Amino acid sequence: MGNVAAPEDLEARLEEYRTELTGYCYRMLGSAFEAEDAVQDTMVRAWRGIEKFEGRSSLRSWLYRIATNVCLDALTAGNKRARPMDLTASTPVAQAQLNARPEVTWLEPVPDGRVLPQAADPAEAALSRESVRLAFVAALQHLPAKQRAVLILREVLAWKASEVAELLNTSVASVNSALQRARATLAASDPARTDAADPLDAEQRGLLDRYVAAFEAYDMAALTALLHEDATLSMPPYDLWLRGHDDIVGWMLGVGEVCRGSRLVATVANGTPAFAHYHPDPEGGFSPWALMVIEIVDGKVSGITSFLDVKRWFPLFDLPDRLEV
Repeated sequence: MGNVAAPEDLEARLEEYRTELTGYCYRMLGSAFEAEDAVQDTMVRAWRGIEKFEGRSSLRSWLYRIATNVCLDALTAGNKRARPMDLTASTPVAQAQLNARPEVTWLEPVPDGRVLPQAADPAEAALSRESVRLAFVAALQHLPAKQRAVLILREVLAWKASEVAELLNTSVASVNSALQRARATLAASDPARTDAADPLDAEQRGLLDRYVAAFEAYDMAALTALLHEDATLSMPPYDLWLRGHDDIVGWMLGVGEVCRGSRLVATVANGTPAFAHYHPDPEGGFSPWALMVIEIVDGKVSGITSFLDVKRWFPLFDLPDRLEV
């Protein structure tokens, strides 16, 4: 084992892999918090079992084996996280009702820095961002757990079939068969692609600047001009979601009217632009209201997901707990 097993060196060596392992576990589990718990469990198991590590594989491969087992154990109950559009049909605004579902129902947002290691190759970085988009991670949740692991390891992390077979203690033929089935399922769910947004180009920056201006002014005509005709709005933990200009504007001028006068602060989530949404506080200033993840396609906003559990999301994203006037 050499210096890998040295106590003074082991912790640092394990920490080198924390971000990429968190990204792997996030894609597997669909939860930022469950992913961090799974990685911590992986690190503890690795620390306790380091004397059994015989060095036949790399430390990285060994950690992925442990992390995969942790995730598969977590998924044995068959639980999978979803977006509102995976659970119900879109609702006309006239029939809209807010029906909350438990936290374990929902696919969760995640800060890029927690799950995306620094990559020198721009193409590799773009693939990594694409693979943590909300729509893609939601599509992964439709796969059985082992197929999910195979597809992530082969298609996202570019492992060889033989390496995945060794990790899962199965055959190359079994891995290839699982990958083929996973691809077919993913193609059927057809996760919508969004425009690359890191770094933002001038057109995207202009679009987001106009979005902030329109939202903060509560100018529905200006906001509508920035949305695709079939744009969606969803608000976990509620299973309600809306599609199209009329229903989105109808919501924002109805129940959503309470958001008039809000402020938006830019951040990044799931490889796409996002905003911390602060609501006017009756006692002055602005208090957290939602983490708003924005999806852009062909120069317009195609999706707005407002995650309302701000007590969980704002600390995770290192966002201030209020804004002053």
